[in-house]
Amino acid sequence: MSQRRTSAAPKPTATRSRKPASSSKKAGGESREDDWTVEDAAETYGIQHWGAGYFNISRRGEVVVEMTDRSTGAPHSVSIPKLLEELDERGIRPPLLLRFPRILERRIEELFHGFAKAISDLEYSGSYRGVFPIKVNQQQQVAEEVAAYGRRFHYGFEVGSKPELIAALAYLKDPDALLVCNGYKDEEFIDLALYGQLMGLRVVLVLEMPHELGIIEERSAALGVEPVIGVRVKLSAEGAGKWAKSGGEKSPFGLNLAQLVQTVERLRERGRLGWLQMLHCHQGSQIPDLTIIRRSIEETARIYAGLVKEGAPMGLLNLGGGLAVDYDGSRSTRSTSANYSIEEYCHSLVDAVKWVLDESGVPHPTLVTESGRAMVAHYSMLALEILDVNRFENREALSVSEGASEALVALAEVAGGISDDNLLESFGKANRYREELHENFLSGDIGLRERAACEQCYWRAMTDIAAHTRELRYVPDELRDLSGLLADQYYGNFSIFQSLADSWAIDCAFPVMPLHRLAEKPTRQGVLHDVTCDCDGMIKKYVSSSEVLEALPIHETRDNQSYFLGIFLVGAYQETLSDLHNLFGDTHAVSVDVEKGRVRFSREVEGDSVSDVLAYVEHDPKKLVEQFRELAETAIQEGRITAVQRRKALEAYREGMSGYTYFES
Repeated sequence: MSQRRTSAAPKPTATRSRKPASSSKKAGGESREDDWTVEDAAETYGIQHWGAGYFNISRRGEVVVEMTDRSTGAPHSVSIPKLLEELDERGIRPPLLLRFPRILERRIEELFHGFAKAISDLEYSGSYRGVFPIKVNQQQQVAEEVAAYGRRFHYGFEVGSKPELIAALAYLKDPDALLVCNGYKDEEFIDLALYGQLMGLRVVLVLEMPHELGIIEERSAALGVEPVIGVRVKLSAEGAGKWAKSGGEKSPFGLNLAQLVQTVERLRERGRLGWLQMLHCHQGSQIPDLTIIRRSIEETARIYAGLVKEGAPMGLLNLGGGLAVDYDGSRSTRSTSANYSIEEYCHSLVDAVKWVLDESGVPHPTLVTESGRAMVAHYSMLALEILDVNRFENREALSVSEGASEALVALAEVAGGISDDNLLESFGKANRYREELHENFLSGDIGLRERAACEQCYWRAMTDIAAHTRELRYVPDELRDLSGLLADQYYGNFSIFQSLADSWAIDCAFPVMPLHRLAEKPTRQGVLHDVTCDCDGMIKKYVSSSEVLEALPIHETRDNQSYFLGIFLVGAYQETLSDLHNLFGDTHAVSVDVEKGRVRFSREVEGDSVSDVLAYVEHDPKKLVEQFRELAETAIQEGRITAVQRRKALEAYREGMSGYTYFES
């Protein structure tokens, strides 16, 4: 494992932080580290909220994943640091994805049990059939496990492209499960779907555009099959959250009501109205507010009732996705949260459909949902190691040389006289004097050393002011950014662009926390940076029990000891959306299971090598080696290196080519 260095940073990244909640706060403002407990850690990082019962903290201060034994069904807490230790002994080191198939199985169970309970409690006469949208996690292992674990529930697939359809056709073996075909379709796509129907699969071709009906009619006649079709409809109401534009009248997907009626008329005129068996709506992914979900479901149910009265057989009401994941644990309407549970979601959907259809006198259809994010988010986490720390905290003694400018002397006096009584005044003066000295430097009135002394005095003042604000019950607005401004920079061996695309692209707040040492109080505030050469390669939001922070409560690193962080709930979309920024490739991935009381690594997928990623961007690794060999040979001829040095250089080049794209030592 690698060792870390600690060095001083010239200037911090501006962030906001707050004092983490803790029961170790004593009367008079004194906080003692030996009063810290793992309960305080759970409160600080919010794991009891976003962990959803799958992740917890042990009495030893380690993050554990709560699993069940596949052989006995007995509960089993598995230490994640212990997993990393065992994998290290096998030569598999972070960064790596840990996958937990049992969590995926439990999420599928929770969804189907939630609908079964709602259907029973509300005396709904229809049934439920779920489909998993392959786009949410397209990894082979996920498709295989969804098909296997979901078989007893007749869990199917939703696809939106030809490659996804080809994958689904290979894995779906259950004739009672649905294969819902969304997205734009050409003849080849439609032929494949119809062949699936001919082979006994329950395929539904959903119209996204009016012209698709003509292609389906033509290909159905050519293949001699009567298709089952659905129609995606645009609702009047938009969804909520970051993907609200997926729904509503301006959605790029689906038919408006006029086009829907025209489609019904066309089918009726041609004697094909019996093809129309599904109505589909989709208001977007990650809808945090159950009230908004219910409103759209009621509108969809009204349209469904209208189609039945038009004479379409129907029978399938596809309510789309939207089931949200509570990433920040706040149980709120934030875009990264959800103000409802799976059980409440199921009850609300069934109740809304039943209420509308009972009022309309229409039989209850089979309900379908396309919940993907909520099924797989908890399934994967990223484990990473901290490589280095840049600390920004100025505790050096103040020193102003004789003959210094009046502004510098005044700034030094401010920095040396911080007290509870003058925090705002000192903050204002320090900023004014710093600005004056900066202007003096630009005009050439002061030199480099005096400018450096200005920065030393200024950041000493900010450090002392921030220290005083930590003990205040109320912190003035002007001073709220200080703790984050002075946060340390922790450099992790990972790439945000490869592993956390939604973090930088849409500012999603994934839970981040230390994987060990949680029985110790974190004494630092840190911002996590990756190893790419990009200013966006940092995590800007951190989850706690009460709010989303801009700096992470974190421990001091120790010499010769590894320090690991975990980033959780990354199972939805992150692998598919990954980016090869700086040519950092896929991480290792390991699946963890428990069987007969023992932890088992059921699958290991090796991360990308340097040669892999170079080939992705059209380099020929063999040709690169040859070109480097020529460079080395030329260097010998010019007397720059010896033959021994050439051999060692080529060995290093070849070894680097076959190695992991991340730091290995």
